[in-house]
Amino acid sequence: MPTPTEIKKALISAGFELCRTRGEVVHIADRVRENLLMDSGIFVHAGRATVGFVVRAQHTDFPNETEEQLFVRARSLAERALARGYREVESTSRPIYDPGDGERKLDTWCEVQFERDAPAIEDALEEVRFALGFPKSAGSHE
Repeated sequence: MPTPTEIKKALISAGFELCRTRGEVVHIADRVRENLLMDSGIFVHAGRATVGFVVRAQHTDFPNETEEQLFVRARSLAERALARGYREVESTSRPIYDPGDGERKLDTWCEVQFERDAPAIEDALEEVRFALGFPKSAGSHE
């Protein structure tokens, strides 16, 4: 697998917008919100030669559901990816705190991370295109 620098150059050349790089992981800008903050749920990990993404269900969208039910909702977003060869690598319940008051919990996100091997840069580009093609957050509008 190429280095993070080579991955970044290839992604930019292919028209993708990058969010950040942390060590060997290049995060692709997945969603740009109205206030222009970028969110990144898709990444290329140079060290493991994988492409991955994170899906989530937020407690505020489904206030009457348990965390396990939220994880089921999140996992359902990745059904097409599982059929394509992705595998679940981690699930995490993450509290979201008010940025102005670190003691005030605003929400809980139930997140599930999936990855697939992408040994060549061409594979990584193809998988990033695929991962951009479906929602990463379950919404109460479903």
